[in-house]
Amino acid sequence: MSSDPADLTLPADLAAEIDAARAEIDAAALDGPDAAEAFRVRFLGRKSGALTDLFARMGTVPPETRRALGQALNALKARAEERLDEARQVATSTAARTDLDLTLPGRALPVEEAGGLHPLTQALRDIERIFRAYGFDVATGPEIETDWHNFTALGFPEEHPARDMQDTFFLEPPLPEGRGVLLRTHTSPVQIRVMEGRRPPFRVIVPGRVFRNEAISYKSFCLFHQVEGLVVDETASMADLQGLLRTFARAFFGREMKLRFRPSYFPFTEPSAEVDVWWADETKPGGGRWMEILGCGMVDPVVLENVGVDPERYTGYAFGMGAERLAMLRHDIADIRLFYENDVRFLQQF
Repeated sequence: MSSDPADLTLPADLAAEIDAARAEIDAAALDGPDAAEAFRVRFLGRKSGALTDLFARMGTVPPETRRALGQALNALKARAEERLDEARQVATSTAARTDLDLTLPGRALPVEEAGGLHPLTQALRDIERIFRAYGFDVATGPEIETDWHNFTALGFPEEHPARDMQDTFFLEPPLPEGRGVLLRTHTSPVQIRVMEGRRPPFRVIVPGRVFRNEAISYKSFCLFHQVEGLVVDETASMADLQGLLRTFARAFFGREMKLRFRPSYFPFTEPSAEVDVWWADETKPGGGRWMEILGCGMVDPVVLENVGVDPERYTGYAFGMGAERLAMLRHDIADIRLFYENDVRFLQQF
């Protein structure tokens, strides 16, 4: 028996729908994955496809014509599946012919077309790149910290001025045994977390934002970016630290820099030092001035004991620098607030 609806004794409206569906299947343009999927849903979808609706009307025709109608609808379904298979084969052969990996991400625009990097981002990336070349890992940690990680484990005595509300943003008031909650005032808490979670030897830097309750001025802001470094092994020494920082200064500023180390005090290092660079400036007496760029020192054995590291076997050194200060020196920027005003006239210079 013929499967052509024209040869069937069918209601005129049903025969017309089958003719229209066949014409639409033959004429459909399946020129891409999206078009093929739309075609599948339109004709072969299980819930609302056109063929599903036609098969559902089988019970509305006389019994003697149902077999012939079933043959016609099956032929229609086979034609739709054939068109869909052809479209998929074309898509597969096209991808193979062009050797195009469709899973690859899009190409990023060059920086000069998409916009420039913020000078702070440039400074942080350069610092990270330099220290990675020296074998340092990069570690990060939470900006909301406990008093234990931010102060106590680092050897800050309870009466230390840095614990005062004038310097620290406390989210919860300080509690006994270092259980207060605060916005970290430096990235040194991550050093504690690293020493708690790893066995020495290790070399890490810790970049991140820190917060201090300070009066805002040309040289101070309520938040800034700090990069701290920590080395713990059996042979770490002050000489190694000095050599590393001299090499870093030359790599970052791109010239031979004159450095000096001044004795200083930090609760978590002993001995401690601050590092200044000589900044040539013909407008200043003497042709320039010394400018501080970082603090450093040998890790106090008490800090090592606090995190379970044997101070009889291991020594360590640490350093911390402000990315804003380094960027200001590199680009001769006089006011730290310029970094946070998002003035396009300022940012376009970098």
